[in-house]
Amino acid sequence: MTSLDKPTEETTADDARAVTEAALFEAFGGVRGMVETVLPGLIFVTIFTINKNLHWSAIAALAVSLVLVVVRLAMRDTVKHAFSGVFGVAFGVVFAMMTGNAKDFYLPGMLYTLGLALAYIITTLAGVPLIGLMLGPVFRENLSWRTRNPGRKKAYAKASWAWGLILLAKCAILFPLYWWADTTQLGWVLVTLKIPPFLLAVWLTWVFLAKAPPPIDVFAEMEAEEKAEEEREAALARERGDTPAGGRHRRQA
Repeated sequence: MTSLDKPTEETTADDARAVTEAALFEAFGGVRGMVETVLPGLIFVTIFTINKNLHWSAIAALAVSLVLVVVRLAMRDTVKHAFSGVFGVAFGVVFAMMTGNAKDFYLPGMLYTLGLALAYIITTLAGVPLIGLMLGPVFRENLSWRTRNPGRKKAYAKASWAWGLILLAKCAILFPLYWWADTTQLGWVLVTLKIPPFLLAVWLTWVFLAKAPPPIDVFAEMEAEEKAEEEREAALARERGDTPAGGRHRRQA
């Protein structure tokens, strides 16, 4: 293993934890991202509980999602979390309107949760845990953890298992309710289960990564290699006696 293959040893444990916290906050949207995820569903189930009107509930949820995107755009902030909320709500509205069943508003999100849980598990079994694919660019390590940082790969695998199993447990609660409970019961349980499982998964991810070796900054490595190559070329040029064209003109003057 060369010096470039070793994680930065000077990085302290506190620094690693701080970097991990910042990366997780960025990747998962923080408090604001959670609000944008929960609010449309909360609006839908609240209005439906009051008046049992599918159309008004769906329109209100979609309107709130669009307002969140507009606010993000006005503040020139990242809109990925708000946009994901809009698409999720839009699919739910389409499903519910097509079937006339208000419970179908939640079905696309539930299917997405199930698919995501399987993706975490399958990618981990394949040796490319999904959390690593998601957070690698955020940590500026890309896929270096796969072959050059085995301790970090192990941490990503543990985190992906945690996400997959937590989401599967959530699905095990929601899908039976989809068949047996009414719309308001399902909606309130779903809203209640939005944040706690998410926070548990994020916390476990933080625990695993905080104890893992620090990431290898592949971008810094590439910049260092480019700088070293430029210095080598400059040294060779000096040995040959080459000078820039500007220098020759100055001597001739």
